[in-house]
Amino acid sequence: MTSSSDHAAELAAVARSVAETAAHHVRTRRAELFPPTGTRTGETAVSAKSTPTDPVTLADTETETLIRELLRTQRPDETILGEEEGGSVDVPDGVRWVVDPIDGTVNFMYGVPAYAVSVAAQVDGRSVAGAVVDVARQVTYWAWSGGGAYACAGTAQEPIGEPVRLRANPIDDVAFALVATGFAYNAERRAQQGALMAQLLPRVRDLRRIGAGALDLCMVASGAVDAHIEHGLSPWDWAAGGLVAAEAGARVVLPPADSRSSDGDATIAAAPGIADAFFAVLDEIGATGPLPGEQ
Repeated sequence: MTSSSDHAAELAAVARSVAETAAHHVRTRRAELFPPTGTRTGETAVSAKSTPTDPVTLADTETETLIRELLRTQRPDETILGEEEGGSVDVPDGVRWVVDPIDGTVNFMYGVPAYAVSVAAQVDGRSVAGAVVDVARQVTYWAWSGGGAYACAGTAQEPIGEPVRLRANPIDDVAFALVATGFAYNAERRAQQGALMAQLLPRVRDLRRIGAGALDLCMVASGAVDAHIEHGLSPWDWAAGGLVAAEAGARVVLPPADSRSSDGDATIAAAPGIADAFFAVLDEIGATGPLPGEQ
């Protein structure tokens, strides 16, 4: 009889394999579609989604198609929710795969080396396994429920060195916290987020805006930052990275599994030694609740 932990570990292996295969495709297509740095105006490989500044590239749609094909081959009876091809946000019975083919599409377009492939498996709306591949750095983060969080350069088939067990930083003073954040494409919500960050900035070491929520959460897990706060992320942005952060010991608050970006719910992760103080600061400035602003 397979235990829930064994099942989660099996799902994590699938997530890692699929994400690493997809990341190879993304890496290849970056060189084919765009110059080494920067992008071209009027580039036929790019179109707009929710707003004119919210892009999708040929590589996004190709990569999600690839991920769906791989999952249908390996896990044919399970549902898939993806950023580009969609799917119901209603929580199904059994396993739901939540995928982001390229988290950080603007970075991908411009050649900023911070974009990722994210693949997670959820059961009853809770992430039990997931993998995030930092495409440019060729580093994979993965985790499963109760099994810990790990990172390794290379791939599962060709690793560079041994996997490292991840632990959030042992920081104990929120005034020295390096905090990652992000901003929406919607102008009204962006203004609200900016106002909140203006209040947060004097109370922490500094802010970082990486441009990929999944990587932000993995950076909390690895100790590259101490905390993360962002409103309006979609399930594919946090499903894998949130689990990685939690399994690395961070305190993590995620939106409901059936949430949409337009709901404006907060995604928060903080190293355990500063979690109480960080959440208290966020409560004080009104940052723990949802931010309206998208219709």
